[in-house]
Amino acid sequence: MELSEIKRNIDAYRERLEQLRGSLDLEEKETNIKEFEEMMTDPTFWDDQDKAQKVIDKNNALKSIVNAYRSLESTLEDMDTTRALLLEENDDTLKQELEQEVYSFESELDNFELQLLLDGPYDTNDAIMELHPGAGGTESQDWTNMLLRMYQRYCEQKGFKVEIADYLPGDEAGVKSVTIIVKGHNAYGYLKAEKGVHRLVRISPFDSSGRRHTSFASCDVIPQFNNTEIEIEVNQDDITIDTFRASGAGGQHINKTESAIRITHHPTGIVVNNQNERSQIKNREAAMKTLKSKLYQLKIEEQEQEMAEIRGEQKDIGWGSQIRSYVFHPYAMVKDHRTNAETGKVDAVMDGDINSFIEAYLRSQMDHSEK
Repeated sequence: MELSEIKRNIDAYRERLEQLRGSLDLEEKETNIKEFEEMMTDPTFWDDQDKAQKVIDKNNALKSIVNAYRSLESTLEDMDTTRALLLEENDDTLKQELEQEVYSFESELDNFELQLLLDGPYDTNDAIMELHPGAGGTESQDWTNMLLRMYQRYCEQKGFKVEIADYLPGDEAGVKSVTIIVKGHNAYGYLKAEKGVHRLVRISPFDSSGRRHTSFASCDVIPQFNNTEIEIEVNQDDITIDTFRASGAGGQHINKTESAIRITHHPTGIVVNNQNERSQIKNREAAMKTLKSKLYQLKIEEQEQEMAEIRGEQKDIGWGSQIRSYVFHPYAMVKDHRTNAETGKVDAVMDGDINSFIEAYLRSQMDHSEK
């Protein structure tokens, strides 16, 4: 790469960064950070722990954005300084290092822009993800298990923590249903892009004739609301709490006591299970938190008409409703039907490389909101 080309890239990056600065209101964010940190020095700050944690979370989110911007700004200036130095003194090693920085900077800038897209009211929250197979028995149950593995790999790459709250194994293979809690900053913001029906086309390993099969599985994603966000009182007369023996994912363990909890909310028909903890009390607390999150979501839909933003359109698990197709045969391709993003790297996708699909969806939502 010639120095003139390096300069064009640096100038283009600087222009993009300046455009982002205009929409960030960086000075206001820095003022808010100072105010929050002053609040945190107050001796009474921890008197209300829920309120204190909310302040800390807001402060960390603001600092994450400001620090990331300042880091990009500093890196850009360092690259420009190095370029100026190379104009005066030829150094092949230094030039190669600068070229690599220029290449990697674009990716860092893209990731920062993506982070800024996650500005929804609940994007920073943890996520509750539920996977269910469509019709087709073992075929769709196995496909559901493949999706579970894909999301576990994706979360691992993002640094998210995954807890399996409920797991019902398939009759022969796969999963009949599974609920996972994904914990991490912006977990819901990213994973909301995955809500919908996922379609698989492959030569079935369960078909002795080697025929091609099409399978469907649904993915539902909602934010897990914090205690400070939820103003929901559950009438004990409206629920039934059942206990049952828990079975770990893949038969890892089977409890000898009935520690798993199922809560049925009769007015809405919502049913939640939790068997992640060995303690019945902890499972009950976790299940109640999930129930409150779902009830709170219903409240939002009724009061603020936010169905499209929080849950999206509900569709049957079948033909014509899929958001994404995963084709293993007769060719290899994964295509998102909402954004037309696609790739032939099927194995990489199934190993959790779904960033391109999530980014395309988030950018499409931003473009849609600007129209």
